[in-house]
Amino acid sequence: MIKSMTGYGRCESADEYRKFTVEMKAVNHRYLDVNLKMPKKLNFFESAIRSLLKEYIERGKVDIYITYEDYTEQNASLKYNREIAAQYLTYLNDMAESFGLENDIRVSTLSRYPEVFVMEEQSVDEKALWAGLEKALRGAAEQLVQSRIKEGEHLKNDLCGKLDTMLSYVDFIEERSPVIMKEYRERLKAKVEELLGDRQVDDARLVTEVTIFADKVCVDEETVRLRSHIRSTRDTLEAGGSIGRKLDFIAQEMNREANTILSKANDLAISDTGISLKTDIEKIREQIQNIE
Repeated sequence: MIKSMTGYGRCESADEYRKFTVEMKAVNHRYLDVNLKMPKKLNFFESAIRSLLKEYIERGKVDIYITYEDYTEQNASLKYNREIAAQYLTYLNDMAESFGLENDIRVSTLSRYPEVFVMEEQSVDEKALWAGLEKALRGAAEQLVQSRIKEGEHLKNDLCGKLDTMLSYVDFIEERSPVIMKEYRERLKAKVEELLGDRQVDDARLVTEVTIFADKVCVDEETVRLRSHIRSTRDTLEAGGSIGRKLDFIAQEMNREANTILSKANDLAISDTGISLKTDIEKIREQIQNIE
């Protein structure tokens, strides 16, 4: 099977303590490019998340969105900094004595000073946290892979249809090429006879001219290689796996053969067919860019 690089996956994982929601969106890219957006509390899992994703995806630009809800009531505690409060009080008393001011400090006032009371998060169970996050990540990744496989099958069917059309173009070029030689010989003979009048045409010279012309316009090697590339593309599609780079290389080779055919073409029908062939190759190259 083949995979498209476009896909989407979403999964939730929840228990009585916490809930994770993971969304993944992927598009085509030359390499694996992962963009993570998640709460800071989960940042220490970034390396593990990237390693996990590599189990499912080899190429593509993947955006991962992670949301986290903590249901526990004791995830943070209030801390009283006695030493900080004592320093505030010492300095305030010193100010009152130094400037002859009334010391009106109350507990409610002192408690509002910075760092006297702070909220402190409790240590988290990283193992339990990762268990829930991993479950959501794998669920979203599996959905993403399935959507890529489904899209990949559509791509494969469309590509195989285009390959069949390209074969028909190659068939036409191969059938038309000998006819061009015959037509050229007849045109050349008629032209020579017109110029020579009653004098006899030199058949040997005629054969030489036709042979030279044939060498210039012969595309046998190009059509043979095109057939081979088309067959190789079809075999690669059937084999499946991570084949995008290989298919792109084969498509470049097919495009090179089509360009050579067009440069040699001395016939309108072959030129038109060559243009159609090149157009389909370009369409195939575009679609291949989205195959993993």
